[in-house]
Amino acid sequence: MKSKVYFTKEITPDAVLKLYKLLNYKLEGNTCIKVHSGEPGNQNFLRPDFWRPIINEVNGTVVECNTAYEGKRNTTKEHLKTFKLHGWDQFRIDLLDKEGPDLVLDIPNGKVIKTNYVGKDLANYDSMLVLSHFKGHPMGGYGGALKQLSIGLASSFGKAYIHGAGEPDKIWSQEQKKFLEAMADAAKSIIDYFNGRIIYINVMKNMSVDCDCCSVAEDPCIKDIGVLISLDPVAIDQACIDLVYNSNDEKKSHLIERIESRNGIHTIEVAEDLGCGSREYELINID
Repeated sequence: MKSKVYFTKEITPDAVLKLYKLLNYKLEGNTCIKVHSGEPGNQNFLRPDFWRPIINEVNGTVVECNTAYEGKRNTTKEHLKTFKLHGWDQFRIDLLDKEGPDLVLDIPNGKVIKTNYVGKDLANYDSMLVLSHFKGHPMGGYGGALKQLSIGLASSFGKAYIHGAGEPDKIWSQEQKKFLEAMADAAKSIIDYFNGRIIYINVMKNMSVDCDCCSVAEDPCIKDIGVLISLDPVAIDQACIDLVYNSNDEKKSHLIERIESRNGIHTIEVAEDLGCGSREYELINID
């Protein structure tokens, strides 16, 4: 049975809320809301005002983890300053790895890593809403739901562990294929941890070839496409990839080159193999 992915070309806060209500899936218990706080200097990340209606509707806690590279989000002190700078302090905020030790999740069937190190505060939550800005990525080829599940929820150490495919000292030098497979492994551990109690929203807006983690990023290279929601992270990311390829925007080639040159689709392939979801989906257009 194909996974359902709902899609609208309307990219507004109200459209996001409309899709959420249409999905008709209740996030039970204490809900965390994964966002990307945005590296200072980045012009493309989605601001908190865009996400405000859906965050208020869910009444959850905005969560993030510290980064593993130099910048303004690599320590709790600096990251909290960034949250305030970007206006996220209007919500409840929880930096999951603000203090150790990490929560260690097992990945028995992982292809390259068997453990995932996430912020220990994840243990305080029963369900999760993943808010993703779909765009390119300098290392992963693209960033979407699967990246938010893996790199996004990993602690600072966990990020280095995933990038290095189990060898943190190889954070920037590991074989590309292993890094992509480690991301899929890590995503699987989060899906298993929440036992599927996760909703995914991808917004195809301000799509640069660079990630929101880049303080100096290229401007968007392709026209905005829309908003998608699903219970399947594999399906929603595959749908976004397909929408890029099927776009009539002549500038899409720049984003496609970024995805293909990093073999970004491999993360989706491995995630499907691991049972994270299905690349077969039904795209349901909503006016």
